[in-house]
Amino acid sequence: MVFTVTDAGVTAVVTPRGEIDSDTLPSLLDSVEHLPQSVTAVTWDLRHAQFIDVAGLHLLVHQRQACQDAGRILTVIGLDGQPQRLLQLAQEVLPDGRWEDFLPGGLLAAAG
Repeated sequence: MVFTVTDAGVTAVVTPRGEIDSDTLPSLLDSVEHLPQSVTAVTWDLRHAQFIDVAGLHLLVHQRQACQDAGRILTVIGLDGQPQRLLQLAQEVLPDGRWEDFLPGGLLAAAG
């Protein structure tokens, strides 16, 4: 897993590359743990995350709550292929999880 975090003014952009699983989840969470107060938006660009498992779902739920708690805007872009199919399956099985927020057209998704 390789990832980059850039701070473009008030928006932090996190771009993981590779797999998002239980091995990579802690470092991804740490990457946004201590963002400066000036950051008002966090964008997770998942176009290079070819595979996610349940840890990826935990990441999204955690980030939704963390951004809400910090008063930040969360955007998820680049969901495609297997990660998108996993979220669609999660929406079918656990609709109370609000997974549709992350899917294209959802509240937290943006074109990308």
